[in-house]
Amino acid sequence: MEIMTDQGFRKTIKYLRAFIFISLIGMICMLILFAGILGYAKILGAPLLAVPQSTLFFADDGTLIGESNSGQKRYWVNMNDISPDLVNATVSVEDKNFYHHHGFDFKRIAGAVVADVSAFAKVQGASTITQQYARNLFLEHDKTWKRKLTEAFYTIRLEMNYSKKDILEGYLNTIYYGNGAYGVEAASQYYFGKKAADLSLAEASLLAGIPKGPGIYSPFANIEKAKSRQAIILKTMVENGYISKKAAQAAAMAPLHLAGAHAAHKVKVAPYFQDAVRNALKNQLHLDDRTIALGGLKVYTTLNLKQQEAAESEIKKNVASSSEIQVGLVAMDPKNGDVKAMVGGRDYEKSPFNRAVQAIRQPGSTIKPLLYYAALEHGFTPSSTMRSEYTTFHFDDGQADYTPHNFNNKYANGEITLAEALAVSDNIFAVKTHLFLGEDTLVETAKKFGLSTKMSEVPSLALGTSGVRMIDMANAYSMFANGGKKVFPALITRVEDYNGNVIYEKENHFNRILNPARAYVMTQMLTGIFDSKLNGYTKVTGSTISKSLTRPYAGKSGSTDTDSWMIGYSPQLVTAVWAGYDTGKPIEMVADKSYAKKIWANFMEDALKGQPVKAFKAPKEGVIGVYVNPENGKLATKDCPIRRFTYFVKGTEPTEYCTDHLKNAHDAHKKDAEDKKVPWYKKIMPWN
Repeated sequence: MEIMTDQGFRKTIKYLRAFIFISLIGMICMLILFAGILGYAKILGAPLLAVPQSTLFFADDGTLIGESNSGQKRYWVNMNDISPDLVNATVSVEDKNFYHHHGFDFKRIAGAVVADVSAFAKVQGASTITQQYARNLFLEHDKTWKRKLTEAFYTIRLEMNYSKKDILEGYLNTIYYGNGAYGVEAASQYYFGKKAADLSLAEASLLAGIPKGPGIYSPFANIEKAKSRQAIILKTMVENGYISKKAAQAAAMAPLHLAGAHAAHKVKVAPYFQDAVRNALKNQLHLDDRTIALGGLKVYTTLNLKQQEAAESEIKKNVASSSEIQVGLVAMDPKNGDVKAMVGGRDYEKSPFNRAVQAIRQPGSTIKPLLYYAALEHGFTPSSTMRSEYTTFHFDDGQADYTPHNFNNKYANGEITLAEALAVSDNIFAVKTHLFLGEDTLVETAKKFGLSTKMSEVPSLALGTSGVRMIDMANAYSMFANGGKKVFPALITRVEDYNGNVIYEKENHFNRILNPARAYVMTQMLTGIFDSKLNGYTKVTGSTISKSLTRPYAGKSGSTDTDSWMIGYSPQLVTAVWAGYDTGKPIEMVADKSYAKKIWANFMEDALKGQPVKAFKAPKEGVIGVYVNPENGKLATKDCPIRRFTYFVKGTEPTEYCTDHLKNAHDAHKKDAEDKKVPWYKKIMPWN
C-alpha cells in the first residue's frame, strides 16, 4: 500500500481548496445571476395575460347572438364559473404541489430526470401548471434551450406578480382540449354541451385528461383511452384528498352524454347587424381588427331578438322567392336611437352588402316630411292651401323647365291643404313649397335631421331625387317621434374586455333640435296617410295597409322609378323599409311596388305585439287641436259632412269657419263652379 507523502497531501489540499473556492465563486455567481433575474423580473413587472379569445356578441336581453374567431373557440370564464371538480382534477393530474411551490417543483424535476435516465428516453414531464401557462401565453412550443430559459423567466414573472388563483384561472382558460376548443368553457360546450360550471365529477375527470394528448385522449378519438385516463385522474384525486373512493367509483361508472359540437355558440343571428356592430367597433370605438376578432371582448348590443325575427320573417313571407328585388329594414327606438332590428338584404351568404347602412338610394316622397317641417318654420300650417294641377315650372336663371307629375297623373285641379297634400303625396304642392322656401332650405333642413349625403339644390329635391341612407332616414323620423330630440343610431350599449373591465358604455345625452310643437304637428299630419277623412282627388297613400293596423302610427311612403320606401313610427318604434334592385333598374311589377308598405305594416304589428297601445303625446304647451273641414282646412261646423281633429302650433290655427255646407251657401258654390271653368294656364304660379 502506497503511503501519500507530505508533498502529495499538501498538493491534494491545495486542489481541494481551489475547487471549494471555485465552487463558492460559482455559487455566488449563480446567486448573483438568480438575484439579477429576480430583480429584472421585478422591474419588468407583471406580464400581460392577453391571449386570443373569441369576441362574443349579445342581444339586448343578454342572449348570445354570435362570435368572432379564426376557427378557434376561446371563452374566458372566472374561477367561480368553473366546476370545482374540474379544478381539482386538473391540479391532481398536472401539478399536485401547485399551491406549495413557486413555479418550479424541484423534487418532481429530480424524479423526472431519474426516470428519463433510467429509460434512456423522455418518459416523464416535470412542467408545473405555471410553466405550462407561461408556454401557452408567450412561447412557441419548440424544444430549444432558449425557449426553456425564456419559459423559466416568464414562470418567475408570473409567480412574482400573480396569485395562484389568477395563474390557475389563466391556465384553465388557455389550455388546448382539441377540436378547436381552447379553455374549459369552450371544451365543456364542445364535449358536453354545457357550461364549465355545470360539469359533473365524471365529466370533469374525463375532460381533465384530454390536454395530455387531445388526439389520443379525446373521447371522440378513442373512448377506451379516454376512460383509462379518466380512471388515473380519479385515482390521483382520491390520493390527494379531493374525493372519496366511493365517489371515484361512481364517477368512473357514470354514463357520459357527449355533444361533439360547439352547439351553444354556433349561431347566425342577424348577420347584417353583426357586421354593422363590427364596423362600429372599428370606426366609432377605434378598436383594431385583431382586438375585435380575437380580443375576448363581450359586446352587448341593442338588438331585440323578437323584432329581428319578425323583420326577417316578414321579408321572407312577403317577397316572392323568384323575385330578384332586394329589401332592407331598420327599426329603432326613437327615444334613444337603439337599433332593435336590421336586415341588409334577402340573403347574407349571397350578398353581405348591407343595404340598410351602406346603400345610397333616392328616398322619393319620404323626404317630404322634412320639407314640410321647414314649411311650418316659415309660417305654413296644416290648413295652408295651394293648387294641385299639371304645372310646368319656368326659371329666369337659366335652369331648364321642370314638369313634375303626380302618381297616375291625377291632380285636384283646385286648392288642397298641406295636410291633404302630405296624405295623398301631391308632388305639385311639394315642389311649389320647395321653391317658395328656397332650394337651399331643404338642403339645410336635411342636415339638421342628420342626413349626411350630399343634396342637390334643384326643384326635384322636393321629390327625393338626392340619395340617402336608410338608417339616416329612420333616424330623421325618430326626431318627429320623440318630440324633436337629436338621437344617433346606436348598435352597442357596452363593451367589456376579456377581464370584464368596461371599455365602453353608451351614454344618453340628447339635444333638442326641433321645436316640440312643430314636431308634434308633423307627427299628427303623418298619421293622415292612414286616415280616409283626408281622401281627396285620390286616396291617402296608406289606404292599402290601414285596415291591418291596430294602433296609432305616423308615416310616409315614397317611390321613384327605381326605389320603393315606407318609413313610419309609433311612440315606441320607428322603422324604415326599402325595396329595389341593386342594379338600379326600374320597379315595374305591381307586386314589387307594394313590398315596402306590406313589410312595414306587418313588421310593426308583429314587433309591437304585447306592448301597450300608445297614442302620440302632445307637448304640454305650444299646440292646440281643433276640428277642421279637411277639404278646405277651415274650422268645421256641424253642417260639414267630414270633420277631422287637427293639431296646429298655437296661434296658427284657423279662425275662419267653413261655409261650404251651410244652406245659404248656394251663391258660394256657384262661384266655385265658375272658378273651376277658368283654364288652368290662367291660374299658374308667378314662374309659369
